[in-house]
Amino acid sequence: MKHYLQFSDFTAEEYDYLLSRATLIKKKFKNYEKHHTLTDRTLAMIFEKASTRTRVSFEAGMYQLGGSVVHLTTGDSQLGRSEPIEDSARVISRMTDLVMIRTFGQEKIERFAAHSRVPVINGLTNEFHPCQILADIFTFIEHRGSIAGKVVAWVGDGNNMANTWLQAADLLGFTVHVSTPSGYEVDEKLAFGGKTPRPGCYKVFQDPLEACKGADLVTTDVWTSMGYEAENEIRMKAFADWCVDQEMMQAAKPDAVFMHCLPAHRGEEVTAEVIDGPQSVVWDEAENRMHVQKALMEYLLLGKLAD
Repeated sequence: MKHYLQFSDFTAEEYDYLLSRATLIKKKFKNYEKHHTLTDRTLAMIFEKASTRTRVSFEAGMYQLGGSVVHLTTGDSQLGRSEPIEDSARVISRMTDLVMIRTFGQEKIERFAAHSRVPVINGLTNEFHPCQILADIFTFIEHRGSIAGKVVAWVGDGNNMANTWLQAADLLGFTVHVSTPSGYEVDEKLAFGGKTPRPGCYKVFQDPLEACKGADLVTTDVWTSMGYEAENEIRMKAFADWCVDQEMMQAAKPDAVFMHCLPAHRGEEVTAEVIDGPQSVVWDEAENRMHVQKALMEYLLLGKLAD
């Protein structure tokens, strides 16, 4: 049994399979063909952080696979408050086949997984967001082909998305140009779990415009992630120069694409001109969360399938 708690939990070979499987699953979805590989299976979704895309993509995805969904919010299940996380894991995993958790600290999801009898998926934690990066890579491949050897420019906060991009670059052979304001840098030790990353898998730039030079993909996220709202005013000042605008996109390659995991704040981390412009693939990116997660859930429950 496998869990999916961070991007580095899978090998490059497993990602090759998942990405090709997601292509097949998406094609069938677009052709209105049934793909009921998880009939009679139940996914439990536990949300301690609210979400639009994560809930819709997992719930719709599981129904499209022929399964069903149990949706738990903070009111229904407060992990570790009303009962120990370990006990919640033991109980929920006896009644369901798969658990997706969206919470604050990574240690919560790790404790749950350690006591779960079924696979556990990280739907987002403060530290990592593997399902989103899986969708982003799938979207890049769809639009531009293989991501190996390419350059991804990360402009903004050294947050869970940045950490996960670094893991992906280390594993899949591309480079991330990271540019964050001072004090909001990526924590390499956290991102790579104390391991030594592949040389050249990421480079740090003081100037976001320099980070975007020659990039194949420019991507960002909100300046204030969920759980850090108290810092909003300070962050608005610190991040003022880290707004992805037309100048940054022009510094990137002519065929560069723009991504954002959403929700977006136009005029803050990105201009309306960029996110609503011709280089933006954010709506494909959002939809693709569902397709890659269907491939992921299927793989965790059934392993590799031939057709």
